[in-house]
Amino acid sequence: MEQKKEMTAEESLSLITETLNSNRKEITRRSGKYYILWGILLTVFSLIIYFLWKLTDQPAWNCLWFAMPVIGFLLARFGLDQKQAEKVSNDVSRITGGIWSTFGIFTCAVAAFTLIYGMVDDGNDGIGSVIRALVVLGSLTAEIVLIFGLAESACGVALKSWVMKIAGFVTGIGGLAIYYITGAQEEQMFIFTFAGLVLVATGLIIKHQYK
Repeated sequence: MEQKKEMTAEESLSLITETLNSNRKEITRRSGKYYILWGILLTVFSLIIYFLWKLTDQPAWNCLWFAMPVIGFLLARFGLDQKQAEKVSNDVSRITGGIWSTFGIFTCAVAAFTLIYGMVDDGNDGIGSVIRALVVLGSLTAEIVLIFGLAESACGVALKSWVMKIAGFVTGIGGLAIYYITGAQEEQMFIFTFAGLVLVATGLIIKHQYK
């Protein structure tokens, strides 16, 4: 009787482990399409802002960044999600969702506080203070891409995905390297271009792994 109970406990533990691993694989597989989507958006927006900033010498084009999450959410919600028959919802999915949500909140908070403080610190001189604040906002690229890399690596740890972990390190450390190499404000947009390309590559590798 005791041996039967012990075997039952082992079988239950094995079933739980197998289910968690299966859910991790499914979440990772479905993450591939979102990595590609956000990677393309990040690449396109960074290049558009770079060229507009370079051509007009106006850092105000950084305001376009606020449109990217709106467009990305709509495309994901009414594009990719519509094709998804059912979603995997468990502790692992909630952890990964929480990681990316935390990244988004931290990024928006840093950008908002920097923009507001830059305007207040320069005094109330109208459009001039806004432009100077946007210049300061453009200098946050290194910090943002580092947080982004940390979030991606953390998701890789939660999902036990070596692809995500490596991509996070490449994005964060590679982004810092580009930051110190470029120096000029406009060229810092290439940090996000680099991060976007890494995201797309990560998504393609994941789709190849779980096709």
